[in-house]
Amino acid sequence: MLKGLYVLDPTKFEAIYGPEEQAQIAQHVEIYAPVQSGKIVAENPQLLADCEVIFSGWGMAKADAAFLTAAPKLKAIFYGAGSIKGFTTDEFWDRNILVSSAYAANGVPVSEYAFSQIIFCLKRGYEFARAMREGKGRIWWSVRDQIHIPGALGSTVGIISLGMIGRRVCSLLRNLDVKVLAYDPFAKPAQAKELGVELASLEDVFKRSDVVSLHTPWLKETEGMITGAHLASMKHNSSFINTSRGAIVREQEMIEVLQRRPDIQAVIDVTWPEPPVDDSPLFALPNVVVTPHVSGPVGAEIRRQGRYVVKELLRYVNGQPLEFGVDKARAATLA
Repeated sequence: MLKGLYVLDPTKFEAIYGPEEQAQIAQHVEIYAPVQSGKIVAENPQLLADCEVIFSGWGMAKADAAFLTAAPKLKAIFYGAGSIKGFTTDEFWDRNILVSSAYAANGVPVSEYAFSQIIFCLKRGYEFARAMREGKGRIWWSVRDQIHIPGALGSTVGIISLGMIGRRVCSLLRNLDVKVLAYDPFAKPAQAKELGVELASLEDVFKRSDVVSLHTPWLKETEGMITGAHLASMKHNSSFINTSRGAIVREQEMIEVLQRRPDIQAVIDVTWPEPPVDDSPLFALPNVVVTPHVSGPVGAEIRRQGRYVVKELLRYVNGQPLEFGVDKARAATLA
């Protein structure tokens, strides 16, 4: 039987690895010590001497030269969270250790959240809710009739980036009678046809869409990709949704546009910096809804990450390729 350890923030352990996941792992791996934090492992490297596989999550130890020297038998890391950039190093990649990430599990609630917000924005739901709060319930019908409502029939939805989450949002949008535009410089026409989307320039996505949903990974190359000019070009009574990362948007430019264009709704689940500063204008703008990065896994949704880890472990012990394995080249393109 393989020998392994759980190495992650102990306060996150049970959120990711519940009793069922722990039991399934125990069928194939002898977990020979209690849950270890990255700090404890760094201070007590002898714990790694017999470790062949690691089950991790947020709080994984840095896999640097000292860590790897202390873990000569390590063959695989199953990471029950998203980005692996926080712990991988050049030395790690040189050892050819397998690594699998539960990034796909993270993508499920993000795409569900984005889909829900697209529908709500097409109904101008936040604008109506604000009007009701301002005491306009007594003129209910006239308020509704004064606002242009795109609705979910014949409207245009723009998706920026056709990565795993963007593709899943496109699949969910098949449930609506909407036209989907997508910007992704790496997407092929065959992929767009399979998804039922029309490829367009970034500028056209903003100009033509009733709702634009951002799903670009945060890379050095994508920082500041969305400018104020993009947002200023949006249609009247359109909406912008960001469940990706705040650094991809030039936030000050976005704020200035939203101040000038109260007709644009913005649903901002991510900011830069994160969390936003206490006096951020985003909190005061009536056409902006700010949520605290809740599109990602929260509550019971986090357990899905542990389930993905178990599935990857079963592939590993059965000699099958990992479905969510990440190599050095792939890691460079992931958020």
